[in-house]
Amino acid sequence: MTAPLVAIIGRPNVGKSTLFNRLTGSRRAIVGDEPGITRDRMFGEVEWRAHRFRLVDTGGIVPDDEAVIPANIFKQASFAISESAAIIWVVDARAGATPLDEEIAVLLRATGKPIFIAANKAETRRVEDEAAEFHRFGFTVVPVSAEHGNGVGDLIDEIFEDIEAVPEVADSRENDEIVFDEDEADFPAQAEDPADREIRIAIIGRPNVGKSSLLNKLLGEERVIVSPIAGTTRDAVDTHLEFEGRKFLLIDTAGIRRKGKTTEMAEKLSVIMARKSLERADVAILVIDAVEGVTHLDANIAGYALDSGCSIIIAVNKWDALEEKETNTIYEFERELRQAMKFLDWAPMVAISALTGQRVTRLLPLAIRAFEARDRRIQTSRLNRFFEDAITQPKGGTAPAPVKGGFSRLKVQFLTQAGIRPPLFILFTSGGKAGLHFSYLRYVENRMREEFDLFATPIRLVERHKTKGKKAGD
Repeated sequence: MTAPLVAIIGRPNVGKSTLFNRLTGSRRAIVGDEPGITRDRMFGEVEWRAHRFRLVDTGGIVPDDEAVIPANIFKQASFAISESAAIIWVVDARAGATPLDEEIAVLLRATGKPIFIAANKAETRRVEDEAAEFHRFGFTVVPVSAEHGNGVGDLIDEIFEDIEAVPEVADSRENDEIVFDEDEADFPAQAEDPADREIRIAIIGRPNVGKSSLLNKLLGEERVIVSPIAGTTRDAVDTHLEFEGRKFLLIDTAGIRRKGKTTEMAEKLSVIMARKSLERADVAILVIDAVEGVTHLDANIAGYALDSGCSIIIAVNKWDALEEKETNTIYEFERELRQAMKFLDWAPMVAISALTGQRVTRLLPLAIRAFEARDRRIQTSRLNRFFEDAITQPKGGTAPAPVKGGFSRLKVQFLTQAGIRPPLFILFTSGGKAGLHFSYLRYVENRMREEFDLFATPIRLVERHKTKGKKAGD
């Protein structure tokens, strides 16, 4: 049973995002004193007394404003209102009812849905008493303080009296990380089927490269605001999607700028949250502008995704806008991209147009393949056969491997897998003390990627040195 949806709406700067964070127990929505920080719809879940409902946060409503951003915010809020089972109308109890509140009341009456007025910023008894004036709109009024949590429980109780909440189901998912035991002959049995897990995809890139347009095209609807104004997206917007029987969580992030190029507090916070979104993503789709070409900032953003352990797919957007294309244009572009991002030579590249939909349908199947690769567990016996065939010297010898600073008697004895998401492997060495040379590790990584189809995913290689009389890791 799908949990009912409750929308949070209100005029700008009344505390909608603060209430969203309070109800969902998260800090996903950006909060600040500047009006208009929230622009797109943001979804979360509320769990209360063994029941739950879905919650959507919206931007501040200004019905008659024709400017691009406010008009689109109103459009997004209208979508949320139409899809919701109930509405939380957040007002400022300190400021009292305003002419804009009067306009919003007229809009809400026309919906015919349960409306709950959260009279926010009611931290004192005096303000609570003043909040009573909102009763004249004919809706249920609950004085709250989203910042301190006062009255929030009463608000949820009121909502549950009008909507049918879904019973909460405990999450039994085991920890992603696997502890390596050197004495085990095989890799531990898989605790869950990767096909049952939701694939979390973060859409990342510089400002105005088409991230939100790509998200809307994947969803087949206008889910987030798209405009030529750089920095339109601020929050990391989560959206669920089903494709070919698989479940996805698409995360549209704010454009990441260079340090010193962000001036507003909201922009700085949005960049931080975009980078934090990578920490919870399985796959990152790095969007690059085909017209502007590959930049140093694109490479920096790719580095953020790599550091977070994401599998990576490169989407070169606006390919339709590239003039005078020839047969070899795509190969020349990829050659320049690989030169600028040598550390991502394993990441697939797709030339797309988020505007027309050209080749956009290729991205999700690639994401599925990358997701399965990062979850892959390889038995020690298979790794040993691979080690003997591909890494050791002819006739089974264990000749010294290249090390940092020159040649030594360091030998690689064997390797085993120690973790997933992304795959982590341990190389056991003996002999010298110096670490393995990066060229040797790169060679091992490339051979493993080919042998075990570790598609579009980073591989972590860790050296563990053995000395006489000591066990590895001592």
